[in-house]
Amino acid sequence: MLKAVSSPVRLQILNLLFDTGALSYTELVNMLKMNPNRDAGRFAYHLKFLLRTELIEADVEAKKYCLTDLGKMVLDIADRIEKKAARPKSMMVRESRFALEEFDMNKIANSLVKEARMPAELAQKVAKEAEKRLLKSKTKYLTSPLVREIVNAILVEKGFEDYRHKYTRLGLPVHEVTMLLEDSGKKQTRLPTTVTEKAGETILMEYTLLKALPRDVSDAHLSGALHICDLESWTLRPSDVSHDMRFFFEDGSSQKQSDKFRFFNSPPQTLDYALSLVLNGLLHSAREMTGSQTLDYFNVFLAPFAKQTESARLKESLLSFMLNVNQHVKAVLGIELVMPDFLADKPAIGASGSATGKYGDFLGESQLLASIVLEVLTELSAVIPLLSPSVIMKIRPEVNSDQRARALMLKAHHLASERGMVCFANIGAGNLKTASFGGSGFKLQSDLTGDWEIDTLRSGVLGTIAINLPRIVYESQGDEVKFAEILDERLEMTSRAFDIKHVAVKQHGEKLLPFLMQNTNGDQYFRLTNSLRLVNFVGFREMLEAVPKKTDSKTPRTAKSADGIVRCIAECARKSSRKGRKRLFPVVLPDDEASERLAQLDVDRYGLGKVKYSGSREKPFYSTIRAYPFEGNNTLTENSQVEHDFKSVLEGGGLSVIDLGDDPRTPDELCNLSMHIAEKGLSEFFTYDRKLTYCSNCRKSWFGTLAKCPSCGSVGTLVAYDRFPLARIK
Repeated sequence: MLKAVSSPVRLQILNLLFDTGALSYTELVNMLKMNPNRDAGRFAYHLKFLLRTELIEADVEAKKYCLTDLGKMVLDIADRIEKKAARPKSMMVRESRFALEEFDMNKIANSLVKEARMPAELAQKVAKEAEKRLLKSKTKYLTSPLVREIVNAILVEKGFEDYRHKYTRLGLPVHEVTMLLEDSGKKQTRLPTTVTEKAGETILMEYTLLKALPRDVSDAHLSGALHICDLESWTLRPSDVSHDMRFFFEDGSSQKQSDKFRFFNSPPQTLDYALSLVLNGLLHSAREMTGSQTLDYFNVFLAPFAKQTESARLKESLLSFMLNVNQHVKAVLGIELVMPDFLADKPAIGASGSATGKYGDFLGESQLLASIVLEVLTELSAVIPLLSPSVIMKIRPEVNSDQRARALMLKAHHLASERGMVCFANIGAGNLKTASFGGSGFKLQSDLTGDWEIDTLRSGVLGTIAINLPRIVYESQGDEVKFAEILDERLEMTSRAFDIKHVAVKQHGEKLLPFLMQNTNGDQYFRLTNSLRLVNFVGFREMLEAVPKKTDSKTPRTAKSADGIVRCIAECARKSSRKGRKRLFPVVLPDDEASERLAQLDVDRYGLGKVKYSGSREKPFYSTIRAYPFEGNNTLTENSQVEHDFKSVLEGGGLSVIDLGDDPRTPDELCNLSMHIAEKGLSEFFTYDRKLTYCSNCRKSWFGTLAKCPSCGSVGTLVAYDRFPLARIK
């Protein structure tokens, strides 16, 4: 047996059979690079020697030779002897667990079996090939990433793409980490934790694309057909939350809250205490979601705590709350100007932690709190522009007959005219009586169970996926049937992605989302199943421009095709909802990242000449919202029937932005326009916006974008604030 492996030719035959499996007589001769005529006798001698020592055996039916178990054992011993003789010092590897260990081929094989689910024998062959290449490279030191890269290269060469997909490493190249550190150093507002969070987000994004999502969905995102928002958190947490503030006020002894998050042993007795409980809830939730938090009926639910309290004291409490929210969380306050009838008869949770009458009994306190909220925000934003909290004023038909509500409307429009941080929800439009709106414009309606509390509170948005509408036009070449097929396919992809997210969040929610998923009398606080799944249609305006021209001279340039495509969108949306895709709603909401990314990918694919885009050649983007210049009662007049039909498809919500430009506008002007919009039903959700320049030296704000402060002449202390920068660019 020792003699059998003493010959280099016989040892080479054994290695070939181990590496490639069974081989025929001719295949062995060719792989040994022997001459079939000249070397036939010598090759036959070596082959018979190996057969006689039972290191190989012949498969008569297949006419091939293969290794025996004894042959594999002898080959392993010979291999170890060769390693010991050829390498007096072992190769050391820097492990990912920050330790130096001696290189061991078996560890590669074991990791392939464990991580890639590769058969053990095949894993041994790949590991042995990797070892040969590492020894041949004579590198000074090895690292775990280097070893893994070489193994992945071997897997690619051998066509084992599925194994490579599972075995690939997630992480950032050294250069990208260096750039991340350098960029962070240039921005004074960055914290050290921002760098680590960014690095972690990148790894989680790669994991989601490689492991969590199906290959076709990942490819659609990478190619620009779709854009999955908050990709790094897709399998971890929901996007937006709409709270029920009454939950924080109820008596803890009722077991409504879990012991871990019970903030008090007795119910709050004062507004200060009540607001501190709400702030605690916001802080806990902020770690478990990615978007904004809505506190609907903010002034109504707090009204019982304002009874028989001086206005000055109420203002002090709300000022402290607003400052804390501005520093730590992104929140939206839903303000009711009048008491909605469906809420007026509800038991009011007050200082006792239980019912203290009905909310309808506290209309005066509710309106007083609304007034103070607007005063506080006006005073704070005069010092520095605020990013949070923002306010949603609900316009109900009863506002016209309530003088105090009209006065509050005027006060809200004063804040809107100066700072543009107020949104208006037209509750009188359509069947929106009990609807709840988020800061970006999504809406929760009583469409699931018919119960407004279950459908609109303690729910929110599971996530958002943007669909690239212009890309579908380019792929379908304007053919309406093909357009519908592609759109239906993209909607099906988004549905599967949402199903995966729902299952993942539900599965890991108890450990990763302890506050949102806490039990409240047998029910979870955050109603995950009721949350919205939003499909954001990106690039509608550019899609219309990209539709091929029609030859019929009697119709507008894109009218016929545009009408047909909008019908396709409407029909696909209806089909999607009929297939049991719970609360999968189309929307058009602001998303700068999706707008810019999808447009740039289309430019890269089709070229600047073919792609219809907004912005500049250097920074193209697609529209998600449209800013209407202020034109009095003509502001929101639809440009075309096509756009009007498209907006009727958006069941999940949309946002209209009214650009005030650089000109001052009086609160009366804006208030009149808002009431006109509400009466005519021109928009369900709209806001007034303007660009501001803030000077940190003199602490003043100015309309428009300025290069120098008009007050102190400073240049380096100016900061521009613009909530919707892409909306105004044509």
